[in-house]
Amino acid sequence: MTAAADTPTGTDARRRHDTTVRGFASDNYAGVHPEVLAAIALANGGHQVAYGADDYTLHLQDVFRAHFGDRAEAFPVFNGTGANVVSLQALLPRWGAVVAAETAHINVDECGAPEKMAGIKILTVPTPDGKLTAELIDLQARGWGDEHRAQPLAVSITQSTELGTCYTAEEVAEICEHAHERGMLVHMDGSRIANAAATLGLPLRAFTTDAGVDILSFGGTKNGMLLGEAVVVLNPDAVHNILFLRKMSAQLASKMRFISVQFEALLTGDLWLRNAGHANAMARRLESAVRDIDGVEVVRPVQANAVFALLPREVSERLQKNYRFYFWNELTGEVRWMVSFDTSESDIDAFAAAIAEEMHKH
Repeated sequence: MTAAADTPTGTDARRRHDTTVRGFASDNYAGVHPEVLAAIALANGGHQVAYGADDYTLHLQDVFRAHFGDRAEAFPVFNGTGANVVSLQALLPRWGAVVAAETAHINVDECGAPEKMAGIKILTVPTPDGKLTAELIDLQARGWGDEHRAQPLAVSITQSTELGTCYTAEEVAEICEHAHERGMLVHMDGSRIANAAATLGLPLRAFTTDAGVDILSFGGTKNGMLLGEAVVVLNPDAVHNILFLRKMSAQLASKMRFISVQFEALLTGDLWLRNAGHANAMARRLESAVRDIDGVEVVRPVQANAVFALLPREVSERLQKNYRFYFWNELTGEVRWMVSFDTSESDIDAFAAAIAEEMHKH
């Protein structure tokens, strides 16, 4: 064998992972859906204008408007944190604050990016199920005009939530009406919005545009894309300077066609819904499989593609040697199992059998 053949470059690169392995830590662990990969290849070749003036990004506006209404405008970005940072900056002045659930991704999992990069304050409230209500919002929606307090001028909700629950369209509408009455705007973190739509059995606009949401972070990576999310402006009257804010936040892709064409592949047909519906079904299958295992307790409603459970810590640690997943609460031992668009029934059955086996040893 030549030295060149030993070097993992160019056409000599070799796959370095076992494609039969499935984890339950995150839907980000999944690969790219074949239809999305095919779309990326379709957009390749030749030259296209950079920074969003390409044919694919221009067409993408029609794709998003078909789902969210004629006033919607989509701004592709690299990732979910970037989408949230850009969205919140577009809603708030530097002295503004956003009310969010204590478990919200913008509060817990973005390393302070909304506060550091956007310069805004996050005002959190505890929630039993990850969902804000009008009453919970009012715990922080106060102090307007007080120069000593960051001004609560926006609300951020997550759909589906970090605890795997979904807002109904009526719940979103109530929050939006309540917020707007107080002069506050509403952002939705929709990193798993497709899973929520599949659960609710509603079109996307029913619990976003029609419910009064002003701006949306639309997720693609967790639902079969290689990379990319989109900031979707639903109420153009509520935002400002988003083109500049996207660039300032290091979220302007030069070869944007390769993000946009992925969204086109997802959203032009029903791939987005098929992927999300399958993931949700696999979560329900896992819930059903473990509920009858003595010593395992499913502790939260399974409404999207996450299952939260309590079981002995030592059992979880043994399982983690073969299946990746995270402890959600280190103090209680609660774990989170995530499934994705490519999780199969046999993957679920094998994992459930491993749980049962380890519990039997316990």
